[in-house]
Amino acid sequence: MPSPTWEGSKAETGQTEDGAAESGDRGRGTGGRLVCALEMEMTNRSLHGDSKVDCVNCDGLISRNGGDSAEVSVPLTLPGKRTTLMEGDDLYRLRDRKVLLEDKKRLCALSLGTALLGILLMIIHVEICPNVYKPGSNIGLIINCFISLSTGCLLILIIAFHYKDIRLFVNDHNQVDWRIAMTSHRVFVITLELLVCSIHPVGTYWKVGLQVNSTSSTPLCISNDNNEALLDVELLLSVLMFLRLYLVHRAILLHSKVLLSASYRSIGSLNNINFTFRFVLKVLMNKHPARTLLVFILLFWLTASWMLTLCERQKQASTGNMETALWLIAITFLTVGYGDVAPTTSCGKAVCLFTGVMGVACTAMLVAVVTEKLALNKGEKHVHFFMLDIQISKRIRHAAANVLRECWLLHRTNVTKGSRGEHRRHQRCLLEAIRVFRHLRLKQRQLRDYVSEMVDLPKMQMIMCDLSANWNNSYRELEQRILSMEQKLDELSRCFQQTSELLSQVLRQRNPEIR
Repeated sequence: MPSPTWEGSKAETGQTEDGAAESGDRGRGTGGRLVCALEMEMTNRSLHGDSKVDCVNCDGLISRNGGDSAEVSVPLTLPGKRTTLMEGDDLYRLRDRKVLLEDKKRLCALSLGTALLGILLMIIHVEICPNVYKPGSNIGLIINCFISLSTGCLLILIIAFHYKDIRLFVNDHNQVDWRIAMTSHRVFVITLELLVCSIHPVGTYWKVGLQVNSTSSTPLCISNDNNEALLDVELLLSVLMFLRLYLVHRAILLHSKVLLSASYRSIGSLNNINFTFRFVLKVLMNKHPARTLLVFILLFWLTASWMLTLCERQKQASTGNMETALWLIAITFLTVGYGDVAPTTSCGKAVCLFTGVMGVACTAMLVAVVTEKLALNKGEKHVHFFMLDIQISKRIRHAAANVLRECWLLHRTNVTKGSRGEHRRHQRCLLEAIRVFRHLRLKQRQLRDYVSEMVDLPKMQMIMCDLSANWNNSYRELEQRILSMEQKLDELSRCFQQTSELLSQVLRQRNPEIR
């Protein structure tokens, strides 16, 4: 047996440990109880019972000695980081997703505005520099500084847009690690966008501070010291700034009613449709084809004409004038090519080549749109072919009447023994009437075959539904008749049994010896 002294010391030691634990828990739970008391005091007027429950829950979560409190295991996303899963977590995710989409739309609009501002400053700098101020002056430096500042703002907005896009990916995939979203394709797209948006002319920075040559006839706003390489670089950077217009398709996608409509998104998700710019462009071409093509052609015409003017201005060619450039781009876009005006520089030739390719594509789309507008719809086709069928039927009746008339005239000529010339004339008229009658019958047959091919799917579906309904009704009637026959057979079998029993009873009464 163990000694009582050892047991007493053990009990005392346990009491001491329990007391120490209680004192520690009291110290740790004091702040939590004060917070719960403040919450109860603030919400006492509106929620009496709920505040008490919340305080009890707070005590149970803070103090570890609560008997009713249960431990909740929470998954870990990263080592050492614990995330709490709430009952309304999906609602919070939907709210965050809506906020992120609004931020993306706002950032995309700001990016497009900043890109257009930089392009506009570049155009103003190129157009007014040789006429208003000299190349390499302070005004040119200030405008170039503004262009660079807008380029820096554009890069920041692009980075912020992709940051919101990555956060949206994390939100859609239930709080996964953000590094999963950084695929090679996404990194390539972000890098390419930053490179494209960082392009802007910086020639003034290179030459500012040097002596300006007053006898220079360089049309571009660059202080030229017989440096053709710098002139070509400035020209190339100015033209490549128009690559920033790729942001237009992103703005159209994020501001379209297709993407903002919840019904579109829900039905599209059920049909596995990705709401990309291609889908939005198809919707726009179906709803407003003429307006969409007209806006695109006008913007492309003006942009390509100014780019051609900028390219040809270096050689002091006739196409360096805006009016001549508009004419050259128009005839190149329409694939006419009169040959009266032609580009002289490599840059101008490249612009005209790209204009010809875009002209062929837009011409094909324009032909498709015009064909669709001129084509008859289903109702108009049905009405048109119905009227054609009526007209051909009338002509067939007239042709049949002509055949009968010519037969009668030929028969009368044979009976009356007329001249041979009149006999041959009636024979020719009869053969011609027969030919016209056969031709009209063939034409009517072809028309009816074409109309029969135009039977649309809804009509066939209605016919099949009616047939299936009739089959179901016939099947139900057949089942009822079979059931009624079974009932009658059961009645006949019962009657036969009763009859046999009555016959046996009658026979027993008459001849009691028969058993």
